[in-house]
Amino acid sequence: MEQTITGLLEDGSNANYSDKFRTGNIVYIPADAELIATGDIHGHQRNFERIVSFAALAKNPNRHLLLQEIIHGGPEDDQGGCLSYKLLFDTVRLKVQFPDRVHFIMANHDTAFINDGMVLKNGKEMNRAMKSAINREFQCNSLDVQAAITDFFMSQPLAVRCENRIWLSHSLPSDQYVNLFDKNIFEKKLTIEDTIQPGSAYLLTWGRRHSQQTLDEMAELLDVDIFVLGHQRQENGWSRQGNNLIILASDHNHGCLLPIKTGKPYTIEQLESSIIQLSSIA
Repeated sequence: MEQTITGLLEDGSNANYSDKFRTGNIVYIPADAELIATGDIHGHQRNFERIVSFAALAKNPNRHLLLQEIIHGGPEDDQGGCLSYKLLFDTVRLKVQFPDRVHFIMANHDTAFINDGMVLKNGKEMNRAMKSAINREFQCNSLDVQAAITDFFMSQPLAVRCENRIWLSHSLPSDQYVNLFDKNIFEKKLTIEDTIQPGSAYLLTWGRRHSQQTLDEMAELLDVDIFVLGHQRQENGWSRQGNNLIILASDHNHGCLLPIKTGKPYTIEQLESSIIQLSSIA
């Protein structure tokens, strides 16, 4: 079983790197497509099932699915270990099945796993909780599994860009760090140093509470109009912030997804009206 899992993760990493729509660390979705955007999932199995059901990728060959922040949340083992890695394996299987239409973007909990950093959620240190569960399940092979997970996270792109000038990433640099961000991060092969503060992959995945000035500066830097992000907790499943930002969450009972017709221009209000509650999906 352990070799099968490490092989699966290796296949997923290879699929991330060879995605035909990826250039550097950005996935470019063409104009004749539809993108199903989701927010943080954090181990929520039922919402992932709803997302897959809605996307219906096998029946919709021009449809793409964006996933982010799969780990740290959801079911636990009898010792309190986080089992969200099992959902990560399910998402990797979907990527392997649809290698050019399922896309991941790197998230802050991914960088924390890569660097074995502390990340607290509901008072629990999630890396310790998840790695202890991996150790119990995979025993003497657990370090190989953890290494394969790290390699998979490192293989993820950083952003998705749609033909209609909509940009999707886990977050954006915070106001105080925006001047440290180097857009060349989108063109280089990622290193672990990029995922550690103040590396630009770190800054792109950990930023919160962006001012309109920062959003406007980043829109000019990236030559886009509207941002769709995750990362920031949304009690109602989504929110609009400023003139050009929508934040999605998909990790609780009010979670949402957002279908985007990539060849169609949108106002921020039109994107808002397109948001779908996951609880409405059978």
